[in-house]
Amino acid sequence: MKYTFLYAFGKFLTPLLRILMPIHISHAENLPKEGPVVVCCNHAAYKDPIMVSLACHRQVRYMAKAELFQNKLIGKLLKGFGAFPIHRGQGDSDALKVAREILEKGEVLGIFIEGTRSRTGKLGKPKPGAVMLAYETNSPVLPVCITAKDGKQPRLLHRANISFGELIPPEGLGIKEPTAMDYRRASRLVMDKIQELRDQDEAWFHRK
Repeated sequence: MKYTFLYAFGKFLTPLLRILMPIHISHAENLPKEGPVVVCCNHAAYKDPIMVSLACHRQVRYMAKAELFQNKLIGKLLKGFGAFPIHRGQGDSDALKVAREILEKGEVLGIFIEGTRSRTGKLGKPKPGAVMLAYETNSPVLPVCITAKDGKQPRLLHRANISFGELIPPEGLGIKEPTAMDYRRASRLVMDKIQELRDQDEAWFHRK
């Protein structure tokens, strides 16, 4: 399994991280062992990339907002973990190029499909960038949902569920033409799958 050095070090610290961020993982085997995949997840807390990475058996390369890289130390750490910057709301062609290259090399790209963190933990409106990249690189999409027990933002030392949905093949996105309308429709389809995972996990918490 190919990891960057810091990512591998993070995996080594998994027992400690699982104490700080206790998670229950469902159907992580839905992540293929090889080949390109766009992991689409909801986003409610800064530690979401760490929790998803703990649940995955492959390294996930994340887009992260460019502002985080302005601090040299934090920027080096993020790059060491395989993250790369994107200038949000500006049609960042450099970031999209890096994302395409990741998928073309058969790696895993992680995108928080809402484009920003939810302040309440509730699911937001999806952005079309993830499905656009999946369509352009002929990559499948894997819906993933993070759910806290109270339905709000996941907190340290509090249990959260991370559930993996069924893999959506490129043709399953329903994109007939690379148009804004088709991309919006496909992104809503992915978000609906994430919502289904959220509903299942909230029901599971209520039974406990």
